[in-house]
Amino acid sequence: MGLGNFARIAATLGLAFAAVAPAQAGDDTIEVAFDTALGTELRAPRDYTPDYDTPFERQIAQLADGSNGRIGVAAIDLATGEQLAVLGDQRFPMASTSKIAVAAAFLEGVDQGRFSLTSEYPLLLPVNSQPFSSPVAPVRKGKYLQARELIHLMLTRSSNSATDALLAAVGGPNVVNDWVNRAGITEYNLTRDIATLVRDDGEIDPAVQIDTRDSATPKAMVQLLRGLYQGRWLSPESRDFLIRTMEECRTGTRRIPANLPGDVTVAHKTGSLNNTSSDVGILTAPDGRTIALAIYVTGQGSRLNREHKIASIARAIYDGYTSKDSRQWVSASYSSAH
Repeated sequence: MGLGNFARIAATLGLAFAAVAPAQAGDDTIEVAFDTALGTELRAPRDYTPDYDTPFERQIAQLADGSNGRIGVAAIDLATGEQLAVLGDQRFPMASTSKIAVAAAFLEGVDQGRFSLTSEYPLLLPVNSQPFSSPVAPVRKGKYLQARELIHLMLTRSSNSATDALLAAVGGPNVVNDWVNRAGITEYNLTRDIATLVRDDGEIDPAVQIDTRDSATPKAMVQLLRGLYQGRWLSPESRDFLIRTMEECRTGTRRIPANLPGDVTVAHKTGSLNNTSSDVGILTAPDGRTIALAIYVTGQGSRLNREHKIASIARAIYDGYTSKDSRQWVSASYSSAH
């Protein structure tokens, strides 16, 4: 394919290289279909720039071809600050990737002495109700578990009941949004608890419409991952607990980890809902180079196809950043100031 065709592909996708601005169960049957709502925007890229003439940029643009549904990608090499994005400023349903921020908001409370990892809270189990029949879906209290167990269930198995337990403990979605905003991240919005999101899932098709509720941009999620990994907002103990727990994630084996070399350490969180699949996380190469990435895929015909997209994009990003020529491929700079 000639350079002109590559350029047209990238222009259509809205490939961008702009600065990144300063939360399922163990198998597919209970991995969460997590958020959906009225859409107000069509599938049009908003972060277009014509500077995409490198092999790495063109490769990611081709892999993230959104002709069968919107695909959002953002990544940054934490050693060099080199970054890339495809539809990086467009909103995507967070699904269970939002659970990372839920955990972080609780851990801030631990650092401040307001909570403890040994404090016990009840699982909040959904009670059957009709979709959209109430602003908040009804729940009932289940078994009491320590907060450290709830965080582990939430991040490694994507337990909705554990997530709602911690959401209630911190004070609800608005408290999580406040933590994210205080961290300097603006394009993140958690609106509903998980029981409500699951009950009302399927309202619209996220492949062609955007809703700002329960959504984030890929670049905002990468900013969140970067700051957490670098210890900007949590104590060393809380930061290490969060990253170690994400390294134990058991969902999404066909996503980010699928095509990576076996010696790459992956700390990640998956998300799934109506016609969309996602995975976000931190990759650490054997030599210590670390990459934060967020991949949101909608449409593509099937869940398996979406997962294959995520796996192929993740491998291309890893190869691009860890090759000795990566500095020639990505020209954007990223300020480490915060």
